[in-house]
Amino acid sequence: MDGAMSGGALGIVVIGRNEGARLIRCLASIDMAAETVYVDSGSTDGSVEAARARGLQVVALDMTRPFTAARARNAGRAALSPGVRIVQFVDGDCAIQPGWLAAAQAALAEDPGLAAVFGRRREIAPEATRYNWLCDVEWAVPPGPARYFGGDVMLRAGALDAAGGYPDEMIAGEEPDLAHRLRAQSWRIACLPREMTLHDAAITRFGQWWRRTVRSGHAYAELADRHGGDYRRRCLGVAFWGAVVPVAGLAALAAGLIAGPGWLPALGGAILLLPLVQLLRLFRREARRRPLDEAMTLATFLMLAKPAQFVGMARYWRGRVGGRRSALIEYKGGAA
Repeated sequence: MDGAMSGGALGIVVIGRNEGARLIRCLASIDMAAETVYVDSGSTDGSVEAARARGLQVVALDMTRPFTAARARNAGRAALSPGVRIVQFVDGDCAIQPGWLAAAQAALAEDPGLAAVFGRRREIAPEATRYNWLCDVEWAVPPGPARYFGGDVMLRAGALDAAGGYPDEMIAGEEPDLAHRLRAQSWRIACLPREMTLHDAAITRFGQWWRRTVRSGHAYAELADRHGGDYRRRCLGVAFWGAVVPVAGLAALAAGLIAGPGWLPALGGAILLLPLVQLLRLFRREARRRPLDEAMTLATFLMLAKPAQFVGMARYWRGRVGGRRSALIEYKGGAA
């Protein structure tokens, strides 16, 4: 059985909040030979009862404290028995693919330098909406050495504990933060050429996609604040395309039209054309590897993401300067 592979006892931590049918699908995909803990963050849809009905240990987070996915994962890790040496984390809106647990454990057993492995996460219905499809594209990480991992990942318990676990206070970006600290301790991370989980984004409206993208901008800002490097450069790019270009272009255009010299409107128009030039550049890049309609969709949303991510960055820094943590940014409603 998957839970009995060599390399140490396996524990599984499932986290969820009002996932409904998605959680039922998740729990049905788990090999119950492995010790499994479900951590609930204030669900009101019967999720706790559904987990207990399957005989799982349930940890209900104290909702008088702000909850985060990071806090839930840490609580699940703490609830596992001392003999657990390997931990598979899985989000409650995901289903584990057959064979994944065995393949991931084997990879860790064969390479003692690996702290974490993950595989291909796919959207369960990428054709349902363009937003689901965008998530499916996002999950397509090339197999091989990796710098970061997402919510679904298998970790050595010892490496996880030595790195200090997930940062409880982060509302987004907690997985890359942990990955950064693992790599700082000379551990490696790998993406395996295996199917890992099916994810159900259930994004049907632009507003949901926008909130999810705002959350990613918040994560970029906090990761840049904590670790600098690549995330700082990413934040600069977001600020340029999401704020500097539109603000500068509109300001020059308005100033010229109201009272300025004649060249100011032309300058403003030229600046506002820069996003179109960047869109075409992204389209050409993506058209080399996917159909033209998909390339244009992806390029368009990559550009639309910049102002949303800038909003998330601004939200982080507003809280940072004001000494208050940002509230959780949720994009998905409860499942039926």
